[in-house]
Amino acid sequence: MSRTIRKRAVRTVVTLLVIILVLPAGGFLYRAYRHRALAKATKIDPAKGVDDGLFAPIGGIEQWISIRGQDRDNPALLILHGGPGYALSPLPRSFLFRWTGEFTLVEWDQRGAGRTFGRSGPLEPGVTIERMVLDGLEVAEFVRGRLRKPKVVLLGVSWGSNIGVQMAKARPELFYAYVGTGQSVSQHKYRSLAYAQLLADARARNDSLAIRELEANGPPPYDSIARASVHTKWANAYEPGQPSRWDLLSTALFESDAGIGELRDYARGVADSQDHFRQAVEASDLSAIGTGFAVPFFVFQGAQDRVTPVEPVRAYVDSLNASPKQLVLIPNAGHNAVVTKSDEFLSLLVRWVRPLAAPSR
Repeated sequence: MSRTIRKRAVRTVVTLLVIILVLPAGGFLYRAYRHRALAKATKIDPAKGVDDGLFAPIGGIEQWISIRGQDRDNPALLILHGGPGYALSPLPRSFLFRWTGEFTLVEWDQRGAGRTFGRSGPLEPGVTIERMVLDGLEVAEFVRGRLRKPKVVLLGVSWGSNIGVQMAKARPELFYAYVGTGQSVSQHKYRSLAYAQLLADARARNDSLAIRELEANGPPPYDSIARASVHTKWANAYEPGQPSRWDLLSTALFESDAGIGELRDYARGVADSQDHFRQAVEASDLSAIGTGFAVPFFVFQGAQDRVTPVEPVRAYVDSLNASPKQLVLIPNAGHNAVVTKSDEFLSLLVRWVRPLAAPSR
């Protein structure tokens, strides 16, 4: 080997070693920088507000609850995450931070999801949707006591809307109001409509890959998570305002407080919960629990929702006996409107819901 070739080989090895050593170090430094910046931007004065995260005994196991708000006098808003299994704990501190000026946000990692999965393990074989509803009611009671509130506002997101409606039906005295988004009614009856709408979107875009995958997958019901995920993939791809894959990866790497173990628990919780509740979700029909509600009932729905389509949601809300009740469609938004249109969503909460929750400012 000539001296020139040896020098080039050495330079190549040294360059690779520098990349291997420097890039991870740079990533860790940038992560630390972003965490400091987010902590400063989302700081809450403990004399006036609350910024807590804890495991609470719920349903016989320890479950993760975070409580954040800039003013303890604000009403508490209990958010029931989607999924099953899509816990909110891996999201950065900046997620919905604007909301903490109007509400004290309560985020709960449900049984078998997120940090609750990490602490208490996967769902046991006998766990039902009814058990999740009971857990949610215990969380509401816990929050009332901890914040010394007579009631809380309930926000159900997608899968969480199934749980939330049943919670509001069972214990209306706990809640100032129920709010749903990505509102579930009956997946068995109406997901075929969502599939037809999604396929029509793909054809209107002349998206050959989407058309091919959707047609090969076929309409629901689906007998596996893999088949159901094809629908979700394209619904998310077409939803206005959805973050890119790089945005999601960047958030997980540099802005989320979750470590590698917590992210692993999150992924395992999603997979386990999806598999555990797949048949129960398909069989669930909220119209079967009755149409009378003793709490105000609101649905703020993305107008282009291709997972829980608008038409059945409108019919469901129209059928309800609740006062007040209101369906509001959010333009240029889909199933994840609470994230992609969070400012508009907050404005709706402040306009329609906050006045119902005493004391007012």
